[in-house]
Amino acid sequence: MPLLQQTLSDSRSRASEQTAQSKKPQQTAYPPEDTRQTTMQRITSFSVEFGPSRKDILNFTNQLAVMIKAGIGLPEALESIGEQMDKKKFKAIILDLKEQIEGGQSFSQALGEHTDVFGHLYINMVAAAEISGSMSAMLQRLAEYLDQEAQTRSQVIGAMIYPIILAVMAVSVTLFMLMFVLPKFLMVFAGKEHLLPAPTKIIMAISGFLRGYWFVILPVVCGAFCALWYFTNTNVGRLWWDKTKLKIPLLKTLCRSLYITRCLHTMGVLTGAGVPILDTISITEQISGNVLYERMWREVHEAVRQGRKITESLEHCSLMPKGVVRMIRAGEDSGTLSDVLRDVAEFYSRELKAVIKMVTSMIEPIMIVVMGALVGFIASSIILPIFKMSKVVTS
Repeated sequence: MPLLQQTLSDSRSRASEQTAQSKKPQQTAYPPEDTRQTTMQRITSFSVEFGPSRKDILNFTNQLAVMIKAGIGLPEALESIGEQMDKKKFKAIILDLKEQIEGGQSFSQALGEHTDVFGHLYINMVAAAEISGSMSAMLQRLAEYLDQEAQTRSQVIGAMIYPIILAVMAVSVTLFMLMFVLPKFLMVFAGKEHLLPAPTKIIMAISGFLRGYWFVILPVVCGAFCALWYFTNTNVGRLWWDKTKLKIPLLKTLCRSLYITRCLHTMGVLTGAGVPILDTISITEQISGNVLYERMWREVHEAVRQGRKITESLEHCSLMPKGVVRMIRAGEDSGTLSDVLRDVAEFYSRELKAVIKMVTSMIEPIMIVVMGALVGFIASSIILPIFKMSKVVTS
């Protein structure tokens, strides 16, 4: 009854308000101030949001490990982290994990619904932690693994960005000189082309071609880059590119150290967490980052499934150094495979840093020499005809 009376009173009050408003004189219709503010807020707050990044996953893992270590329950910890999350997509994922756990699923099962975000390595380590009862320690180990992977990734990207910037600058300066600077100087030699040396004729031909057909060259170059990108995303193209990376002199050493570090570090973390060896090899295959290494770990997986040792397949593969294979064999024989893998991964991690420093230090002088040769060739193409014409005039 009270609820019915309240509903009737609310209906009467709304009817009286509508009657009073209908008696008011009509005014010019303007959008209300709060509507304009809401529209403005929508415009200013508009943004394109992507899924969670590696750094977001790392921060989430660190916070969850600290909260669980402090004795906070998993659903409460997930709810607290989700409320503090700024990214809406990641917030929805975290709250969905909480709801699934409250619905009776385990944490690893809830994570399994979001494999595109957390990955098989993350899920398997959490499942191993649920069995062993060491969730906080496992999450801390996961955070350390993700942090080291992020550092390695940033180092490799930093080593690649520097030569790319130098190459772009070299090409930009060369094109600017050929298309805008040289034509003004070459106007002096108009009508005297038969007196010009060969380098000047070559530069004049290149400059004329660029200035006359730039509208054709630009889309052709863009199309070539797009075609190359599309080709490297196909199975055949990816195989070709992964083989090429292991053949280019400087890039070969860098990529080889990166793949070995990533694979052995992952295997060491997973075996130390108690993940079954077949699942460990399968996950290592997925994160290797190179088709050739994926094939290698697939063969190892098949050999182990048939009851053989890991090193029996690695011995016949040239992608893994013989010294590493011998250390893995020693770890298998002594029962300390996890410790051996982590030690080898740390060694190659240090070697990777040294390789990155070496590659960066070697690329800088090489690019400077290349830029100097280009600028010198262009400058000599301008100076040589001046000397030649002066000699003709003197004679």
